[in-house]
Amino acid sequence: MISSGWRLFLCLWCLPALPPNLLAAEWPGNAWPEATPSELGLDVTRLEEARDYALRAEGTGYIIHKGKLVMSWGDPTQRYDLKSSSKAIGGTLLGIALKDGKVRLDDPAKRFHPTFGVPPESNAASGWLDKITLRMLANQTAGFAKPGGYEPLLFEPGTKWHYSDGGPNWLAECLTLAYGRDLNEVMFERVFTHIGITTSDIVWRKHAYRPALIDGISRREFGSGFGANVNAMARIGYLYLREGRWNEEQILPQTFVRAVRQPDASLAKLPAHDPSIQGQAASHYSMLWWNNADATIAGLPRDAHWAWGLYDSLIVVIPSLDLVIARAGPAKSWKRVSGAEHYDVLKPFLEPIAASVPRSKVRYQPSPVIKEIRWASRETIIRKAKGSDNWPITWADDDRLYTAYGDGNGFEPFRREKLSVGLARVEGIPPGIEGVNIASPSLDSKGDGARGRKASGLLCVEGVLYLWVRNATNSQLGWSADHGRTWSWADWKFTNSFGCPTFLNFGRDYAGARDQFVYIYSHDSGSAYERADRFVLARVPKDRIRDRATYEFFVRLDEKNNPTWSTNIEQRGAVFESPGNCYRSSLGYCAGAKRYLWCQTGQGNDTRFSGGFAIYDAPEPWGPWTVAFETDQWDVGPGESMHLPTKWMSSDGREMWLVFSGDDSFSLRRATVAFR
Repeated sequence: MISSGWRLFLCLWCLPALPPNLLAAEWPGNAWPEATPSELGLDVTRLEEARDYALRAEGTGYIIHKGKLVMSWGDPTQRYDLKSSSKAIGGTLLGIALKDGKVRLDDPAKRFHPTFGVPPESNAASGWLDKITLRMLANQTAGFAKPGGYEPLLFEPGTKWHYSDGGPNWLAECLTLAYGRDLNEVMFERVFTHIGITTSDIVWRKHAYRPALIDGISRREFGSGFGANVNAMARIGYLYLREGRWNEEQILPQTFVRAVRQPDASLAKLPAHDPSIQGQAASHYSMLWWNNADATIAGLPRDAHWAWGLYDSLIVVIPSLDLVIARAGPAKSWKRVSGAEHYDVLKPFLEPIAASVPRSKVRYQPSPVIKEIRWASRETIIRKAKGSDNWPITWADDDRLYTAYGDGNGFEPFRREKLSVGLARVEGIPPGIEGVNIASPSLDSKGDGARGRKASGLLCVEGVLYLWVRNATNSQLGWSADHGRTWSWADWKFTNSFGCPTFLNFGRDYAGARDQFVYIYSHDSGSAYERADRFVLARVPKDRIRDRATYEFFVRLDEKNNPTWSTNIEQRGAVFESPGNCYRSSLGYCAGAKRYLWCQTGQGNDTRFSGGFAIYDAPEPWGPWTVAFETDQWDVGPGESMHLPTKWMSSDGREMWLVFSGDDSFSLRRATVAFR
């Protein structure tokens, strides 16, 4: 018989982790709850700046933060013609059809539509129609010309990106035939009514470019066609902000919403058919939504995505800032500048809104496995190597721990010269440990702070030590086959992001690794001295660590929650997000708990003496991440780096030791883990 406590544990284990923005979500009733910007800590001056820019084209707007209306302008009951913002709204039904099992993204469109793509007859003669999938129609890679009628194919499907109304309109017809119903009825029945949208808020015109009926059913279009007020627009955005959830109901699959935010890696590689119109849009478009996955708008988080139509109707969703923005107006657009990039016109509106939000820490769900981590009293902390910091650490083949220090003279007896990178080995089991400095002319470096190279990650694989150094424009890899006495250096560097890379450590000499890959994490910045909005992840075969061409970068989770990877670093996605808080970190696998543990430096002006940190855990190297321990103010200074050496984790995972750089020392504190 299973006890009630174990039943609860098993339930918690099986439940998927809720995204951070669902942990304390509020849901609007008939009206949005309201708050002043100052009540939610927003910068009202920046919001007014965005509002004033929006009003250059007149119209109406809503800004929603944490489920509350914090700013509005214009007439919220006025319906506007949303033009191409209709694509994202109509495309919501693709998510519904996926949930219902009516379709799959890679189904050929002709499976649902016998006369798909015809007229014109030239499309049939091309031999390309059989290749077109629903995914291509939603990602604008099917090849149809721009207008919304019966348009010719301009190129072989899947080979280019081209913005079209005709392609999405074929998608609408496929879904109409899959359901055998007017999509307007399906939309109200499955989506609009559930999220508080009425027929006075939104209307869907009959098809403007094709006959009114298809198989006796009203024909709708996705390319354009919705007229809505900002209340309806904001509710649609809020549904996507909450990952398809409304109150207790999962209306859209989370995987579909995530696909909206992050384009497929293969999509981003495609050239634009006409780059003079929208630039290289394939890298920031997915599932009929625009997005900022490639950071084209520098002042906007990468997870921002939006519906966008003629006359600058917008539904903007920024999950990491808990923001939804809705804006629409009459037949008047914001002024474009000749020669400007496609997204430039949005920056004066979106960047001030993003800047208005204080970058507070995202709160993740508590661990379903680790109940708490308790720390031994501060009086028991062991401190060695006074004056040195950093301490990335790995368990090598000779059963010793190897670590690297910075801005100091290492362990006692001290090195004669102060080094920005020095190496040492650590012998014994706490509390009886001894550190031994290792002289290495090919590694030892000088220079204080950012002026000197610093160690950020250390790993032993098959008897070879691998070391990441930062402050190297951006980071560089070194290796030693003789336990640190001599080092060789890669002839390449990470010059895009990965400013403070660290390795995921497993057991002795990489024993017990998940697979044949080595995993590398960094905050998404080229500098180790500036915080970022997210962490990124790379992997490389463990026998090819020195070969840059074999590195792959985490892009996102697919429809089945499996990781997708790309060899193109520009397509990297977030493995962890917390705007303005992602900084230095380390990771190790706790075999006893069967969890990956991620130590992350917290906020603080000088964390050597005061500040916080967090330990997140997950069942896989890419998450989902939950909170095992978190504090904004530890009882001692945690330093700017902390590590959990896998050698010092007990076999049952209930005891481990934290190495941290507080008080500029090799500081060591025992931790006791309680499981649920």
